[in-house]
Amino acid sequence: MVVGIIGSGAMGAGIAQVAAMAGHTVWIYDTQQAALEKASASLKSNLIKLEEKGKIKDAASFFAAMHFVSNLSTLAPCSLIIEAIIENLNIKKTVFSELETIVADNCILASNTSSLSITSIAAACKLPHRVLGLHFFNPAPLMALVEIIPAIQTDELLLSTIKELMLAWGKTPVFAKDTPGFIVNRIARPFYGEAIRIYEEGIADMATIDWALTHIGGFKMGPFALMDYIGQDVNYVVTETVFESFYYDPRYKPSFSQKRLLEAGWLGRKTGRGFYNYAATATLPKPTEDLELGKQIVDRVVAMLINEAMEALHLQIANAVDLETAMTKGVNYPKGLLAWCEEWGKENVLAVLDNLYHQYHEDRYRACVLLRK
Repeated sequence: MVVGIIGSGAMGAGIAQVAAMAGHTVWIYDTQQAALEKASASLKSNLIKLEEKGKIKDAASFFAAMHFVSNLSTLAPCSLIIEAIIENLNIKKTVFSELETIVADNCILASNTSSLSITSIAAACKLPHRVLGLHFFNPAPLMALVEIIPAIQTDELLLSTIKELMLAWGKTPVFAKDTPGFIVNRIARPFYGEAIRIYEEGIADMATIDWALTHIGGFKMGPFALMDYIGQDVNYVVTETVFESFYYDPRYKPSFSQKRLLEAGWLGRKTGRGFYNYAATATLPKPTEDLELGKQIVDRVVAMLINEAMEALHLQIANAVDLETAMTKGVNYPKGLLAWCEEWGKENVLAVLDNLYHQYHEDRYRACVLLRK
């Protein structure tokens, strides 16, 4: 199978590396020659480092399997094309429509979108049955999870083919219904949104919230450090997209605090400043290591996360196994949220949510009917 990648940014280049290391010839397309050259240099360097560490034997052969092109028609021999470009529905639809004039009728067309409608993308195609979502996580060579998202038009036989292919690539595939944010980007919203809410209310500062969720909650990174790592231009836009796509459900409401950072160009680590200041002369703030306060923070955020997982299960966004796998493999949560609910006790989770609801009288804190049952 020859694999084509549309877009040579960090995501596209990462997927290309995965495909090449799985034994495929890979064509990487981008309209920008400078972007192709940057991707080529980065991939070559990554493969050499893997060889030096003894993880692969022949970096040169893997690199030789990757071809960098700026002419879309070069992708004609591909049997699978994965699009990894800007999160703009109209642009994606245009690309897929153009691809259909180039590739064979049996070529599988996949989008790496993190939150846009796969059904809408498929609708732009004359053969929508061969279109699906294939959402990798950054960095693609290291992150095991891949969300497989069928559009309502997708041929069901294609799903088992793609699942087997992802397993052959060494990935952990899960299936998600074509709804905003799919599994991970939907369920994870409270990790960011509720943390910002706690900060905006003055209950705790950013450093204390990050400390609570890492040292008490067991998360790998705190929400503010993670938003700075991801970039406000990515994280905020996903939140805004999910919020709008869910008909402005208050559970996904974005925050002005994060929007102002985006407007200021304070995107996080990549710009040297976000929620935190990463300048060489700056000193990161110290947390208030108050265990009682920390537990309140963790209880509030985790209860919101569990509620999202229960809601996704209730609405059959994915089965229980895939929901747990997605959150542990996709965002490295310390445990699956459904298991966390059982461990904590469903009544205790419900009590936290109901207390928040009675306190705020906001639909943001409504408990999932499945949890209440």
